[in-house]
Amino acid sequence: MDVSSFIAKRIAFNKQKSFSRFIIRLATLATAISVAAMIISSAFVTGFQQAVSQKIFSFWGHIRVQQYEPVKSIVAEETPLQQNAQVYHILQQNTNVKEVQPFATKSAVIEKNKDIEGILIKGINSHYDFNNLHSFLKAGRWINFKDSLYSKEIVISQPIASELNIKINDTVSIYFISSQYGKASVRKLCVTGIYKTGIDEYDKLFAIGDIRLIRRVNGWHKNEIGGYEVFLKDFHLMDTTSVLLNKQLPGSWMSKTIRDVYPNIFDWLNIQDVNKNVIYIIMSIVAIINLITCLLILVLERTKMTGILKSIGSSNWIIQKIFLYHSSLIAIRGVLYGFIFGVGICLLQQYTGFLKLDESAYYVSVAPIAIIWSQVITICVATIVICYISLLLPTIFVKRIRPVQAIKFN
Repeated sequence: MDVSSFIAKRIAFNKQKSFSRFIIRLATLATAISVAAMIISSAFVTGFQQAVSQKIFSFWGHIRVQQYEPVKSIVAEETPLQQNAQVYHILQQNTNVKEVQPFATKSAVIEKNKDIEGILIKGINSHYDFNNLHSFLKAGRWINFKDSLYSKEIVISQPIASELNIKINDTVSIYFISSQYGKASVRKLCVTGIYKTGIDEYDKLFAIGDIRLIRRVNGWHKNEIGGYEVFLKDFHLMDTTSVLLNKQLPGSWMSKTIRDVYPNIFDWLNIQDVNKNVIYIIMSIVAIINLITCLLILVLERTKMTGILKSIGSSNWIIQKIFLYHSSLIAIRGVLYGFIFGVGICLLQQYTGFLKLDESAYYVSVAPIAIIWSQVITICVATIVICYISLLLPTIFVKRIRPVQAIKFN
């Protein structure tokens, strides 16, 4: 049996009242709070990033393939391209590509009772997979494509509907301005659905209509499109897949990730990692300082014991291990309590959603949670290891204790 471990356990589980018991409880509590804070912040940040990213991906896919126009804004009307069997085959051949859907956009003005608002109509066809947008539909239904010419229906966002006081089944006027001829054409469309993503960049701009309407207004041929939106099986390979597609696509086509289209949103999401790392650092420092303070008090309180052990021939390292084991038990107990509390809060939020957010500021109405167990385990193990290493330094104080003076210590 390890003598240091045996003595450390006897000291740790001694129920005798002393000043150090209060300090031990305080150090345990501080460690538990630190670990819980790191677990909760990790789950919240990861959940938040995943929730917002998923909203963006659901609306526009992971990759956009369209005409190569380096000097033109990506969020704008596209130059028409012929639906290309070669391009479609290249996209479908990629093992990471899940779904490919044609689209086109067109700037317009929506008018209802003389109130107007600028919009960008996203034109889709009858094969469009609305399952990606299902969670965004707040009222009504998606457009149908039964008309042989083009669908006379449109889906608008909730903010635009509220601003113009538009209800389901209302008829609105859509004005298209020709940049070539400077003339406006108008179409009467029925509002069949109202959606809301919670992302202002989408909700304040986009409406969803029939791509055949855009072709007719623009004078395009029936097989011309603005581009393809591509959904991937693994979005983590988005950049790699886009680079590969750019090498394979014909010269007039280009591939852009949705991160390149909306860099401001993804840059903002990446900043959350900085906030998470700051919390990690602060909480680690809090746990370490409290444990070091606790260890120093334990050493001072057990000065007489240290002197006796030295007088009977115990080495400094054996005595140091006693306090290291004792402090490690405190740290492990704190990590365990922190794990239970942190994961408990995360599970409570996951199943009840009691923490709400301002959707206009954070893009989500309920604080999302994503518990990544590998991250949780890493936090717990890393905390124990870092605390143990940091506790080595204060135990050196044991070497300075002289047996004669320690035995007399009161």
